[in-house]
Amino acid sequence: MALSKDDILSCARRLHQAEKTRTQIRQLSQDYPAITIADAYAIQKAWVDIKLAEGRIVKGHKIGLTSKAMQSALSIDEPDSGVLLDDMFFADGGLVPTDRFIGTRVEAELAFIMSKRLSGPDCTMFDVLNATDFVVPALEILDTRIERVDPKTKATRKIFDTVADNAANAGIVLGGRPIRPLEADLRWIGALCFKNGQLEETGLAAGVLNHPATAVAWLANKIAPLGLALEPGQVVLAGSFIRPIETRKGDTIQADYGAYGSVNCYFA
Repeated sequence: MALSKDDILSCARRLHQAEKTRTQIRQLSQDYPAITIADAYAIQKAWVDIKLAEGRIVKGHKIGLTSKAMQSALSIDEPDSGVLLDDMFFADGGLVPTDRFIGTRVEAELAFIMSKRLSGPDCTMFDVLNATDFVVPALEILDTRIERVDPKTKATRKIFDTVADNAANAGIVLGGRPIRPLEADLRWIGALCFKNGQLEETGLAAGVLNHPATAVAWLANKIAPLGLALEPGQVVLAGSFIRPIETRKGDTIQADYGAYGSVNCYFA
């Protein structure tokens, strides 16, 4: 790791303040050119710890950057992950308060609800399916506490910035019809995503590492060296299979999952 403990805590506090004041901070990769992925996850953990100290509760995890297109855009070869907290969950068909966020985008995903503890290493897709109670359609709400483009250098955010920023997670909406994990070929579950009634994006869950359960297995293996596992009842967002849809106040987002129902929210 290239950053000191003081640097890591300072970055976490800056992110926390950025979220509370809705004011983006400069890219950490600009301030700390030597930053590593390990540093970025350490910053993320320190920020989550600040939130837990304020009374938040861990409810699960999210996986991001699961598509080849997104990985090549950021010059990486594996996904990233973040933590889901209790205040990030919004009701299906409910209101999402835009005054809580900076610049929201929405993605369509499948969420896995765990029934058994799942720990790596050597966790496989089959272990995931055996440890999953239900799979449900979901929307993930993204936000960016770190500038996407540096005003001076015009550099775009790097993977270190995204990871430190809790993988850009801000909210989650669960909806549609719960599916038993072996009830359907999850790869072929797709979504039509509408913004204000206009079709914006479509995609298939196979876009997530060829099978969304593979992404969940990756996460279980990734967090195992930290002594962590996916716990019963936790929600795991497996990764988006559409490009993010930009949203602002007044927008309605609906993802139609066909036979598996739909999930939607309104940005108030």
